[in-house]
Amino acid sequence: MPNITHLQFLESEAIYVLRETAAQFTKPALLFSGGKDSIIMAWMARKAFHPARLPFPLLHVDTGHNFPEVIEFRDRRVAEMGERLVVGHLEDSIQRGTVRLSHPLESRNGHQTVALLEAIDEHRFDCLIGGARRDE
Repeated sequence: MPNITHLQFLESEAIYVLRETAAQFTKPALLFSGGKDSIIMAWMARKAFHPARLPFPLLHVDTGHNFPEVIEFRDRRVAEMGERLVVGHLEDSIQRGTVRLSHPLESRNGHQTVALLEAIDEHRFDCLIGGARRDE
């Protein structure tokens, strides 16, 4: 492709993948924590489907151990985008008994998978979209 930079090529590739994913699956969701990687993924998704809303919701698995400012930022960003946010709460999994902590101060990060699988099941998602930096 003449006259485009490597970065422009990567961006167009990401937009293609997002559009194809939306076309091929019935109920996809975009993983969104409000961190730098998921902010970029949400930005790319907006570019892929502009001027329409995203054809899928954003999905966050909340461990309950985020700083309040992180959750406020996440919610503010989603509101600014005018998109839908689905939140799976690890605390709900603990209350249901599907997650059992060995002690109250145990890291919850390793238990996020249970809350994620429960959110997938509850909302019937058939595809999750995530992103990672190529250098990781």
